[in-house]
Amino acid sequence: MTRPGHRPLLAALLAALALAANAAAPAQQAPLTLDTHVDIPFAYLREARFDPGADTPLQVDLGKMRRGGLDAAFFVVWVPQGPLTPAGYAKAVAQAKQKYDAIDRMLAKYPARIRLATTPAQVAANHAAGRLSAMIGIENAYSLGHQLANLDAAYARGARYVGLVHVGHDDLCTSSMPQADLGDPPVSDAGLSDFGRAVVKRANALGMMVDISHASDACVRDVLALSSAPIIASHSSARALVNHPRDLPDELLRAIAAKGGVIQAVAYKGFLKLDPGRELAEKALEARVAKQHGRKQFDDELDGYSPEMKQGLAAIEQRYPLPTLDDFVAHIRHMVEVAGIDHVGIASDFDGGGGITGWMDAGETANVTAALRRHGFSEAEIAKLWSGNLLRVWGEVERDGRR
Repeated sequence: MTRPGHRPLLAALLAALALAANAAAPAQQAPLTLDTHVDIPFAYLREARFDPGADTPLQVDLGKMRRGGLDAAFFVVWVPQGPLTPAGYAKAVAQAKQKYDAIDRMLAKYPARIRLATTPAQVAANHAAGRLSAMIGIENAYSLGHQLANLDAAYARGARYVGLVHVGHDDLCTSSMPQADLGDPPVSDAGLSDFGRAVVKRANALGMMVDISHASDACVRDVLALSSAPIIASHSSARALVNHPRDLPDELLRAIAAKGGVIQAVAYKGFLKLDPGRELAEKALEARVAKQHGRKQFDDELDGYSPEMKQGLAAIEQRYPLPTLDDFVAHIRHMVEVAGIDHVGIASDFDGGGGITGWMDAGETANVTAALRRHGFSEAEIAKLWSGNLLRVWGEVERDGRR
């Protein structure tokens, strides 16, 4: 209880505190930022240069996340597509285990800085506690080794979305980018296989999101027809702006939105701007760097972080500039106009080829928010794009699984 004689003094004090708080508060509150697609090398935490607690050549490490304001990321368990044989499946399962183990090592080594989040509530709790969040996504369900039980095992290890396919057809569905060296037909109307259908149904039952990035249009349509829960595209942009098979046509953007899902626009150069000159220059550089290192083929983990590669890319950039944040926001704007503000999100594909001028690594994440503001998106819309939409869909998929 306040004494009557002290009320004017208290009022003045409260007014002064309010003014001070307003002066100290930032003009705009930073949204919770969540990137749905960050790759990791097979040597993650096996080699000192790939220890995310240190300053690394990776586009995403814990220091860059903190400096740039990237609060949460799906770290991806990716394996390359191989033969659909027992030996091929066994190798893919083993490669996936390497990456699950690497993520576990990161979480065990840096518990005060980053924690696993297996629910949207845990993402929010980590953020409130000032910690980063690590989530796990699967890219290329070839790593299930054609065993449905391995999907349950992946869920137990923390995986919360399953990307059905990558480059080249697998045993689940056809890819948007078939590969002749894998024996893929150049044109196919096939979508989901029987095993792919089983994986989608089991993911629905587990409460795991189904990711259709990299899938053929036919496969996307099959998943939309089959899935009992909303689906996601973890890293895909708009084909209406760039005619690349990895981007999604307006028809499928609308269909994913109609089912309640979300499409994560991706900051990958080739999906934002077609530049065949740069593509040829990069391939020539890779061949040259591999030869300098005594290898017949370019190895991204061994050659991709070398000084020769860094210098070569800088020279290429002078002649063939990367897409910019304005190019990226143009895709986001188009996708919002087609699918709606509640059905679009953001992904980088960092350490898997992503990176554009203005958002070259996690340390520049705040630039994306600034670009969205500059292009007229409101604070509420930016919060939806950065995490709100994905977290909502994730929560709905969880609830559907429990039911």
